[in-house]
This record gives sequence, structure tokens and C-alpha cells, in this order.
Amino acid sequence: RQIMIDIDPPRLWAWGLSPRDVTAAIAQQNVILPTGTAKMGTNEYPVLMNSSPELIQEMGDLPIKTDHGTTVYVRDVANVRDGYAPQTNMVHVEGRRSVLMSVLKNGGASTLDIAAHIRAMLPSIITKLPKELKVTLLFDQSVFVRAAIDGVVKEAVIAAALTAFMILLFLGSWRATVVVIVSIPLSILVSIVALYALGQTLNVMTLGGMSLAVGILVDDATVEIENIHRNMAQKKPILRAILDGAQEIAVPAFVSTLCICIVFVPVALITGAARSLFVPLAMAVVFAMLTSYLLSRTLVPTLVRYLLAGDAARYAEGHHGPAGKGVAARIFGAFDRGFGRLRTWYGSWLALALVRRPMVVGGFTVFVVASLSLFGLIGRDFFPSVDAGLVKLHVRGPPGTRIEESERRLIDVENTIREVVPAREIKTMIDVIGTPYSGLNLSLSEGALISPADGQILIALSEHHAPTGEYVHKLRQTLAERYPDTTFFFLAPDISTQVLNFGLAAPIDVQVVGAPGDDEHTYAAAEEIAARLKGIPGAADVHLAQVVRQPELRIDVNRTMAELAGVTQRDVANDVLGSLSSSSQVSPTYWLDTKRSVQYLVAVQTPQYSNSSIEALDNTPVSVGAGKAPQLLSNIATISRTKGPVNITHYNATRTYDVQCNVDGADLGSVASAVDRVVNDVKGHLPRGAVVRVKGQAESMMSSFRGLGYGLVFAVLLVYLLMVVNFQSWLDPFVILMALPGALSGIAWMLLLSRTTLSVPALMGSIMCVGVATANSILVVTFANEQRAHGRDSKDAALAAGMTRLRPVIMTALAMIIGMLPMSLGLGEGGEQNAPLGRAVIGGLLLATATTLFFVPVMYSILRKRAPVEDAEVKAL
Repeated sequence: RQIMIDIDPPRLWAWGLSPRDVTAAIAQQNVILPTGTAKMGTNEYPVLMNSSPELIQEMGDLPIKTDHGTTVYVRDVANVRDGYAPQTNMVHVEGRRSVLMSVLKNGGASTLDIAAHIRAMLPSIITKLPKELKVTLLFDQSVFVRAAIDGVVKEAVIAAALTAFMILLFLGSWRATVVVIVSIPLSILVSIVALYALGQTLNVMTLGGMSLAVGILVDDATVEIENIHRNMAQKKPILRAILDGAQEIAVPAFVSTLCICIVFVPVALITGAARSLFVPLAMAVVFAMLTSYLLSRTLVPTLVRYLLAGDAARYAEGHHGPAGKGVAARIFGAFDRGFGRLRTWYGSWLALALVRRPMVVGGFTVFVVASLSLFGLIGRDFFPSVDAGLVKLHVRGPPGTRIEESERRLIDVENTIREVVPAREIKTMIDVIGTPYSGLNLSLSEGALISPADGQILIALSEHHAPTGEYVHKLRQTLAERYPDTTFFFLAPDISTQVLNFGLAAPIDVQVVGAPGDDEHTYAAAEEIAARLKGIPGAADVHLAQVVRQPELRIDVNRTMAELAGVTQRDVANDVLGSLSSSSQVSPTYWLDTKRSVQYLVAVQTPQYSNSSIEALDNTPVSVGAGKAPQLLSNIATISRTKGPVNITHYNATRTYDVQCNVDGADLGSVASAVDRVVNDVKGHLPRGAVVRVKGQAESMMSSFRGLGYGLVFAVLLVYLLMVVNFQSWLDPFVILMALPGALSGIAWMLLLSRTTLSVPALMGSIMCVGVATANSILVVTFANEQRAHGRDSKDAALAAGMTRLRPVIMTALAMIIGMLPMSLGLGEGGEQNAPLGRAVIGGLLLATATTLFFVPVMYSILRKRAPVEDAEVKAL
């Protein structure tokens, strides 16, 4: 809201005035200055002046100048009114003009807290507004965030319940199950405390890390209780069984825990936004795992002592089945007998594999090579797309389109959208047209709203809607056919993708940087790249971010004529700027409404409808100095039509042109690879000094993939060296790592069969899978070494290790697989983001477990050919 002084250029000229004369008069007559006090007798009086008009209408009575005894007032050359600044922005909600207020938060604040406080304040604010004004809360990102967090928590609870049921079946005792499960909440609570101490918050990623850890938090306790039960079965007293059982697996469990923690080292090598997302997740897992191991050394043996004393007594009496005679005992007994048959079946097949070792090794090698080749068929994405039920469409009309014409255009587009998307599935439709009023709003957006020709439509779909991607695909085709003169491109509507795009309007941004002064050739190169990118399968919304040919009016001042008239270039610029954009741009003046205590900007400006032609602009008076009649603009300058850029962007102080590209019906990796091929082909005939770079999400994806790849190799090397130190052998760690090819093969098959692309979450799942597979393999090799130390050869030791460690290996793997099952389904808001992680873990562990139980014993028997006595002699030496 402003006090508008609508000047009339012909009347200004008639009175020998210019826009700056009116501005200067208002600035001098409308002031609020202290005048001091006067002491008269025994009283002291504040001295006040009528410095500022009390009513808006009195603004027209301010004198501008006196000429030959005639005083010229503001009302003589202008119309004073209570108005508003010329509109540069429009908002429609469900087709009706509205006002949109976006509330942003800083990085250290909680989305949920901010939204809750705003909701609490709204009722009191609304009561102070006019009754006819309707205030509606349109979009609340906290709803999505809260739903996503609730989904992760539910996944964790379901995973814990399923894991507890699985452990209950294997152990056949609710007391033993309680001992195992108690480590889950305690470990998670310690992890939360550690994250709080490091300044982290509870969010989708940290809670996802805890959900990821649920399946392996029971690992240490499960292995320990299973080993204690094995010692109880040897009729040892309960204290001896606890001490022996805990001591036998203390070092292997510690090494296994460290291996799982070490494999998260690659997370530190991720760059960009992915690092901020996954470092908290990794910390949540590591803190919980270390706490779990500590509890398995302290709390678990204590609970076993008091809760499982009855089991030790039954074992001493020769009873090995579940206690009791009820339905539960019969179920546990049936399961125990079934597992016994499985163990026998497994032993026979493992014995056969140990006999036919060359066939097993050859077949497994062929299978692994074939499986790893599947990664070439799996697409690559930085992060999975999240169906948040939002569509954000940018509409760009021909350059130079007025905002009123853009309004009509967007109304037509919205009617077309309603034809494609059923009305029952549209919850809210909002459009924003023109440029933002605030530079802050512009800087915190993707920067696509650059002129009155631009508009954005934001569609919120109802709860039960068809996949958002299908509607986006249909809208791309329909809108391009009906509005060929309009540019359409879809923007990221959800928080995650907006962050990953780093403020850009598309995930792929081909940046063309030319030599200074060679903008035409650089722009031509950018247009060529854009034309070729449109032919890439899966590439969509290809457009240039810069609009370079908007109609313009150029004022060429004849400096000689201006000098003769006593006019400088600054005079012309100030008067034209004041006339077209108001005095608020060069000399802001304010008027105070004393009744309401509200301050208003006073804007001196020629109404836009008065500058409807070049001839009207020619009649703008230009001040030539005090006491002299102003000159008309047409006397000292000529106005011509030309074209120029709407927006100019720079990268490292160099002007750039950006070809932006979205992805539809394909993975980001394949489209990015095709873009790289086009860029490499174009580089051969670029203008001299021009450089082309691929920026955006595609660049970050490749950087993160490289970091994770190198980091994973480094982590495997660290795990190997850790095990070398523990086993005092270079060979045993190598045998243990034989489980990893099986894990990678399982990951490839699972991603392919579930049609899941390779992404950063999938790679995180692969890292976790490598750690768990290594931990299980350590159990087998450690027990095999113990058997060889008692005189068995490598084949018998491998067979005994496989059959003895079958239960803990299967329990550990199943706990992890069952724990990841809810996550892998991708249910709930934002569940698609972590689904690849769960799927990678499940697929990798399924084959890694089979590899641990078959291939690792076979390789152990092959590589450990030396007799046990010879090993003892070597150790003695």
C-alpha cells in the first residue's frame, strides 16, 4: 500500500516542471523533524509544527513553486490518492485472486515446531482481520514430514515385533526373547542421546538409521545366547555356561561389530547434500551398534543368569526341547524339530559341496560374474523419486507478455489441467504469476520466475490419487500440443528433491560459459545443445534458463543536444526512472498516518496507462536546473525498439547460459550419460574460449557414487586389515571376505527384479549388507579354526563350523531381513526414499547367507590344507 502521486506529464510541461520537481517538493514539505521546547515562565512547552499533512488529501495542497506570482500546487500537476504500487505479482487460489504468504524457516529450526507455532497463532491473528477476509492454510510441509517420520517409526516398531517373533521361534523361550529384545530400545536411546550431544535432530534420516539398525541390534545378544545355550546343552553349570559362552564369542562378536561400523567409513567420502543426509544416518547406526555390543557383554549375561536358570536345570536333566506342555511348547517343539531336519539337510549338502569343491567354485564364479553384469541393466538415480502428491508446473509465455495477459493464459492452462486430472483428485490448485516482490523470496526459490510472462501452478492432489508421475507425463504431452507458443517445465515440488537440485529448476544443468564479448556465439552453442538434448530418450522439459530476446525500448541521448540544453545523462536517467518506476526508487519519502501510527511510502509516478506509446514517453519532461524550463525527452533523445535479455546469470563472475533438462520415464544416470555424449560431441566445434560443464543433481550423483565406490573399497580393506590383526593370519580374512561376492550378486538380482534403480540409499544398503555378511562369515571361520585346533582337518572343521553356526547365522540374517522388510515395501509418506536401502539389504543377505554357509566352508577347506600340527608349530615359531 502506498500514497500514489499520479503525475501528468503534459501538465508538468505546461507549468515548466519535471517529475523530480514534484518529488523534491514533497520531500521538503512532508517532513517530521524535532523542533525542541520553549520555556515560558514556569512552564515548558514542546514546540510542534505542521511538518506533515494529517490527511492524504492535504498532500495535494503542498506547493511546488511560484511563477510570476502564481503558486503551483501538487494537485495542479498530479492526482493524489490512497493506492498501491503497480502490480508485478498475482496469486490465484482455485481461480480466485488471493494473497499468498510463504513462511520460511532457517536451517537450525524444526519444521514441526515452526508449523505448530504458526497454527497456534493463526486463530488470534484471524480475529483481528475483517470478517469478509478468508484466511486458509494451503500448504503445510510439516504434514508430510510428520507422516514420513511416523512411517519410519512404524516401520521400526513392526520390524522389532517381527524380529522378536522370529527370535522367539528359534529360541523357544519368551525369557530368552526378552533378553535379546531388551537391547533394542536401550541401544536406540543411547544413540539418540549421542546424536543430541552432537547437535543432530530426530528426522527421517536419523530415524531411518535406527530402523535400519533394529535388525542387527539383536545380533550380538542372539549369538551370545545361542552360544550359552550350546554350552548349557553340554550340562555345564549356568555360571560356567555363561562365562564360557560369552568368552568364546567375545572377540568374534567384537570384530564383527567393528566390521559393521567400519563399513560406514565411505559415508564420510560422500559430497554435497547427500553427505548431510547420510552422515547422521550412519552415526545413528554406529552408536546403536557399539551400545548393543556393550550390552551383550554386561546386561545380557546378567539377565541370562536370572531369567534362564531354569533352562540350565533342564539341560542338566537331559531335556533339550522347549519347556512346558501347552500350545506354545508344541509349536516351539515342532519348529525345533523342523530346524533339526533343516540342519541335517544342510549338513548333507555341505558335505557334498566339500567333496565336489572344483564344481562348486567354478559354478559360483560363473554365477557371480553373470550376476555382477546385471548392474549394467540397472538404472542409476541419485535418490528415488518421492510421490508427495504435489505437482509444480512452470508456465513461460512469449517474452514481454504483460501480467494481465499471463493471467488469462494461466487460467486456460488450469482449465486444461482439470481436464487431465479428475476434479475429485485435486485438493488445491494455486498459481503465482510474475516476479516476487522480495529479493529474499527470489533467492530462496529456483529462480524461474523472472518476468511478468512467467507463472507457476502448484497442485496438491487428494489423499487417494493415482500416481503423480502419470499425471505429469500426460500433462507434458497435452500442454505442449495445445499451447505451442508457451514453454512448460515441471519443478521439484517436494523438499528432498529441491535440496538435491541445489536450487536449480532441473536435475541436469548443462552450463555453457563463453569468452567475454562473444555472447551471440555462446548462446548459439547453448541452443544447439538444447536441440540435441530434446532427442535423448527420457529427457524432458529441455529449455534455456535464460530469456535473451525480450522486446525493449532504447533511449539514445544526444549528448551534444543535452549539453546545449543544460541536461546531463544523470538528469535524463533520474527523471525517466522516477516517471516510470516512481520516486521510491531514487528518493523514497514516507507519510505518517498519525491516527493509525502506520507509515506509508509516497510514490511520485506517471500512471502506467499514460505511457501507452512511444510518443507518450517522448513527452516526459526532463529537468535542466533551477529557474529553467524543462526539456522534453524527445528534444534531446530518440527512442527505438530493440531486444535484450530478461535475466543474466554468472558463474565465478563469468556470464553463462544454462540448458536445463528433466527426466521422464528413465533413470537419471542413463539420461546424464546421453547428455555427456552430446556435450563431448559439441565440444569439438565450440566457439573459442567456450567451456561446457554438466552441473546439478547429475554431477552430485556421479561424485557421490565415486566417493561411495572408493570408500567401499577402502572400508573392505580396513575390515580385512582388522581381521588380519585379530586372526594373526592373512589367509583367514581372505576366506571370510568370500561372502562378499555373494552379497553383491544378491543386491544386483534384488534391484533388477524389484525394478529399483541403483541410488545412494541402495548403496548404503549395500554397505550395511557387506558388514553383516562379514560378521556372519567371521562366526563360521572362527569356529572352524577352533575345530582345527582340536585336531580336525580342514574339511571336517569346515563341516562342523557350518552345522554348528547354522542357527546363529540364519538367526542374524533373518533378523536383518525381517527388520528391513517394512522399509523395503516403501509404505507411507516418503517411504520410496529408503525402500532401495531395505531391498538392497534383503537381496544381498539372502545370497550372502547362502554363500557364508556353503562357499565360505568350501574355500576354507581349499585354502587351509596344512595339517593342524603344522599350524601349531608355525604359531610356536
